[in-house]
Amino acid sequence: MEKPPNIQFFPIINGLQKMALYETKARLYLIGSNNTQTKFRVLKIDRTEPYELSITDDKVEYSQRQIKELLSMINEGNRSQSGQRQATGLSRTVSAFGIVGFVRFLEGHYIILVTKRRKVAMIGLHTIYKVEDTTMIYIPHESVRKPHDDEPKYVRLFQNIDLSSNFYFSYSYDLTHSLQYNMAPPRDVPLEILTTSKPPKSHAVSAVEKAENFLNLSVSSSDEGTRKSRSQSKTSCDSNESSAPNGESSEVDGTTPSPPLNTEQPRRPTVYYGIRNKPKSKYVWNSYLLQPVENLLHPAWILPITHGFISQNNISVYGRSFFLTLIARRSCRYAGTRFLKRGANHEGDVANEVETEQLLYDAHVSSLHSGRFTSFVQIRGSIPSHWSQDVSKMVPKPPITFDVMDPYAETAGKHFNELLRRFGSPIIILNLVKRREGRPHESILNTEYCSLINQLNIFLPPHHRIQYVAVDMARINKQKDENVMSRLSEIAYRAVKKTGIFQSQAPYYCHHLNPNPHYCHMERTSTQGEPEYGSRRSISLDERQGRLQTGVVRVNCVDCLDRTNTAQFSLGKCALAFQLYAMGVLEKPSLEFDSDCVRMLEEMYEDHGDTLALQYGGSQLVHRIKTYRRTAPWTSQGNDIMQTLSRYYSNTFSDTEKQNAINLFLGVYVPRNNTTPIWELSSDYILHHSLTRGIRPCHSRSTSQWWDAEVMESLPLAVEETRKTVALLMPVTPFEPKVDLYLDHHRPYEFCILSELFSHLMSHSVRDYMPHFTTDESPFSVRRRPGKRQEELSRSQSTSPAIKNPWHDWPGLHLFHSLQWDKLH
Repeated sequence: MEKPPNIQFFPIINGLQKMALYETKARLYLIGSNNTQTKFRVLKIDRTEPYELSITDDKVEYSQRQIKELLSMINEGNRSQSGQRQATGLSRTVSAFGIVGFVRFLEGHYIILVTKRRKVAMIGLHTIYKVEDTTMIYIPHESVRKPHDDEPKYVRLFQNIDLSSNFYFSYSYDLTHSLQYNMAPPRDVPLEILTTSKPPKSHAVSAVEKAENFLNLSVSSSDEGTRKSRSQSKTSCDSNESSAPNGESSEVDGTTPSPPLNTEQPRRPTVYYGIRNKPKSKYVWNSYLLQPVENLLHPAWILPITHGFISQNNISVYGRSFFLTLIARRSCRYAGTRFLKRGANHEGDVANEVETEQLLYDAHVSSLHSGRFTSFVQIRGSIPSHWSQDVSKMVPKPPITFDVMDPYAETAGKHFNELLRRFGSPIIILNLVKRREGRPHESILNTEYCSLINQLNIFLPPHHRIQYVAVDMARINKQKDENVMSRLSEIAYRAVKKTGIFQSQAPYYCHHLNPNPHYCHMERTSTQGEPEYGSRRSISLDERQGRLQTGVVRVNCVDCLDRTNTAQFSLGKCALAFQLYAMGVLEKPSLEFDSDCVRMLEEMYEDHGDTLALQYGGSQLVHRIKTYRRTAPWTSQGNDIMQTLSRYYSNTFSDTEKQNAINLFLGVYVPRNNTTPIWELSSDYILHHSLTRGIRPCHSRSTSQWWDAEVMESLPLAVEETRKTVALLMPVTPFEPKVDLYLDHHRPYEFCILSELFSHLMSHSVRDYMPHFTTDESPFSVRRRPGKRQEELSRSQSTSPAIKNPWHDWPGLHLFHSLQWDKLH
């Protein structure tokens, strides 16, 4: 009997990574190409329509010679029509790296293009970019423009959203989903395709980048010399795609054979498929801007952009690099500013919802199929109830009020139903709201939240119930005999043990021969869905099953800023210890606070918290991780006061305009000639809550069964992973350009300097964190003065605050130059 094929899936690389915009009086021509400038596509945009967007995509792939001839023909045609032989009929306007989208206010449409990008992270061979600059171009020609008095106001308001601030994209990696989801195979592959399909014919194969030096094609018919010969040689290595129903190619020409297979022992036939994920619309911030063209254009033109935070550092373990990455995805639903967006709307979307993912992988093996990748996901978000704070009064802490009574907890049910769909069970809630106050303020939220969870848990099966943990961080921090970080570390340890971490490869055999008691029984589920995988004592050497994270930890306080970030750091520190242990780096899953590795992680979470606080609260963190560790210097109190004043000023005077800009950017408010301008609305409550617009919820299920039936069938696994669907599935060969990540990442056709590579420039544990006077290069060694501890993880702790710098009182430190001292910070 013939063995079933071994199936491998490769993400399809976006083939349009460089663009140039040309214009004539009647049309705009957007020319897109791959990195080698051997394959081109053309968008034709009509400029004679004052209001409507008329855009044409012929879905034809051109060679460099063909695109030159096309541009020359357009140039000559426009010259002859205008009768000006000396003037250029076709002019090049701007170069770009991608399309953000199209938007219209009261006049014609605008096109928004990414003109500068910067590499900020690498996930295997996938490159992550940050948007550094954009340009907004008015499409209709001035001769047909019909001015409106309010148009400039809307343009200024729209441009208040700084697209150069924490917006990210990738041409090959789906930033809207977690690594665990991206590596999960699609579940909607027809069985007959997998059993009868045959592999297709084989064939051959950072500073800020400014889009100004590429696609500057001459519109004349003169020969290019060496460029043309290079283009021809590259074209022979690439393939011409034939049109598929969805616009992607399904066949590739080529004759170079694939690498020979090992014939020493029989193997299952391998079938390769290219897949393109469906982006999670919740985290696509330009979704509204892409709506006019999403169903008209080839998928290569569509570039989802996320908002949040991304940082990557290099943990060097005696020369072996492990890349630690922090990715925060901010939800675009019910998005806004601190006091204007609280609680949740009627669809279960909560304010300030951010999914934070912590990835660690061995940088020496970059392939997602062969390398070792681990990740841990946690989320933050406001309490899912209808509550708000009145900011009309000039007080630092406006009173909390409940706007709508929800006796059946329907809003909370919708919210946690989505969490069960995305992450599985258990859902662990870490509530950091104050529980006891002299004058009740935020403690009323604690009572309401606890009541909602108890009500929802009544109907859930006992082994899938929501687990609720409350910690009054503010009260604990005031007590001298208590330590906030110790309490959070204990909670984080129990939470990570319950949810587990994602691990792409099987555990090392030594972990089963000599299991660590902390690591044993942590994860219950394998990547193949085996529920008791974590409890097994032995494995076979041929096993290739990794492990899944099932469930998620949801952290919140009132603002989901300061206290939440400290708790997420504790969870990340605990998860990092398990990740390093799974990599075979640590002997036991435990990390000390004063090590270089943890100081690096703490700095990443500080930047993570500052960025998210600026986006939502208008200032950086007020109470930092060092504040709760009691290691902050006394000078930080002045900084805390300034951040508090900055947050108060922003919330009082500038948040309304910022909220209007967000509503306009996300399409929550759409300008119309017969509607009230957005700046004249007294409140945007009606825009974010469906019930106020006359939309009544459809009670398709009883209030007792608040979850989807398919959710319960998949638990503890997430139904979105067990029933994963993709936008495109097509047979490929592993070395064709559309899926060859090695070619896309390393770009052997370009000249590059090793010292300028991103992997060399990223923050390094040895270069940036290890003290110069030590001989111990391990990033896990404790850097402290003998006899002192900067932070104690045990329950019996000293109450005396530690020094700011662990090397402050070392003898002989005065011998070092002041510049070296600056590097220690």
